Amino acid sequence: MTTLQDLPPLAPSADLLRRTLRRHAAGVTVITVPGPAGFTATSFTSVSLQPALVSFYVSATASAAPAVRAADLFAVHLLHRRQEQLAARFARSGIDRFEGTAWTPDEHGLPILHGAAAWLTARPVLIQEIGDHLLVVGEVADAGAGEGGAPLVHHDGAFGGFDPEAGL
Repeated sequence: MTTLQDLPPLAPSADLLRRTLRRHAAGVTVITVPGPAGFTATSFTSVSLQPALVSFYVSATASAAPAVRAADLFAVHLLHRRQEQLAARFARSGIDRFEGTAWTPDEHGLPILHGAAAWLTARPVLIQEIGDHLLVVGEVADAGAGEGGAPLVHHDGAFGGFDPEAGL
């Protein structure tokens, strides 16, 4: 029986993969953990409804990675179209991402950003190194909807949105 270890590597170059995946539109989130620490992520997804599990990836070398590894809880903030500046701030490295950001710590010190379209909190149940990233899977503890509006998406290296009512 052939195993994955027996097969020759098929992966394209990192540059080719990056150029290809830029064509995939993705919803934009900001992940926060106590510290406070946080970052913009487009890798957020649901995993399971029963139990309620979600996941995201973060670069293992990201400035927020040590805080993510140490966190007992994390929050995911689903951004709406008018939060492009917030997404850009949390995507930037070498700055205090929380400076100028409206947020409140919950009872566990978890930063909850104000004004997100929706949010959830979760307890990590798996943190696994996968290639050059960390896969984080969490069991949802709480969730809620905030302001409505069109979602913020990331495509081809830029933030944008679409209006579901207009079909755009």
